[in-house]
Amino acid sequence: MLLGALFLAAAGSLAVTVRRVRREPRRFGNAVWSGVTAVLVVAWLVAVLPGTRWFVAAGLGVVALVLLVLPWALIANGVVMLRRERVSAANALSLLAGVGVLGVVVGAAVVFLSDVPDWLTTAVTSVVLVVGYLAFLFVALLGYCAVYSGLSARTQPAAVIVLGAGLTGGRVPPLLASRLDRAVQWRERTGSDPLIVVSGGRGADEDVSEAEAMSTYLRAEGVPGSRIVLEERATTTEQNLRESMDLLTSDGHTGPVLAVTNDYHVFRTAVLARRLGLRVAVVGARTASYFVPSAFLREFAALLVQYRRANAAAILVLAAVPPVVHLLA
Repeated sequence: MLLGALFLAAAGSLAVTVRRVRREPRRFGNAVWSGVTAVLVVAWLVAVLPGTRWFVAAGLGVVALVLLVLPWALIANGVVMLRRERVSAANALSLLAGVGVLGVVVGAAVVFLSDVPDWLTTAVTSVVLVVGYLAFLFVALLGYCAVYSGLSARTQPAAVIVLGAGLTGGRVPPLLASRLDRAVQWRERTGSDPLIVVSGGRGADEDVSEAEAMSTYLRAEGVPGSRIVLEERATTTEQNLRESMDLLTSDGHTGPVLAVTNDYHVFRTAVLARRLGLRVAVVGARTASYFVPSAFLREFAALLVQYRRANAAAILVLAAVPPVVHLLA
């Protein structure tokens, strides 16, 4: 009976996930459904396949290892970020996350293994449930970002938008260069000749606009100037997308559009494009490995804020479960 119910739940969740992704892959909810489906499918397989106790034990061992190693890895990455980049809250995210995870793991271990008042055990259980929910969302989002990147990579664009990312001394820095290189590689790999819209305005401390600097970079890479369109007004990702699409629309462009950003920024840009009603797929360029953890944590936090009502409701429900159970016991 229970196996049948678990199978139906896994199959139903998988069907819903596939349908949602096929209809609109740029939904944050797709990541949640994908995560739920993965958990249900694994649970069903463990339940029906013989000799899976070792698999469960190995899984628990991996989780324990991650809990031991992850905080220190995040802290180490945070230190590297602050050394290589400017000191800011955004650049310290991996450091703060590492300290937070370490605090929760140590605190929970101390409370659950000690003789402490019931109210403290209940409170810590609530914290663990909330942290577990956030960890589930993070892992689900990480996995779905890989899925979305694979889907968007199939796009055959008639135009490519390269999102700006700031200049260094009027020149294209490595982060922005990786986006431009991805656009050039896309053009060469597909053998097509799409328009490339370089989008980025001029900062108060910059002598040229980001778009002009990007255009110069692309021409040096062999892209004809006639295939480059400059959008020199945008200063945010939303403006990058809006202004670039307005330019393409005014030129009579109606074909598929691909936006290029960095890998950590792909899915939030795709979610934003959907919210703006723009038919734009998004692909990512590689980013320096030390930069990725803090950058992805920043994107994750931004998505949590964007969907704050649903997430706040889920967190409140989870936090309330232990106190309610304690009162009813």
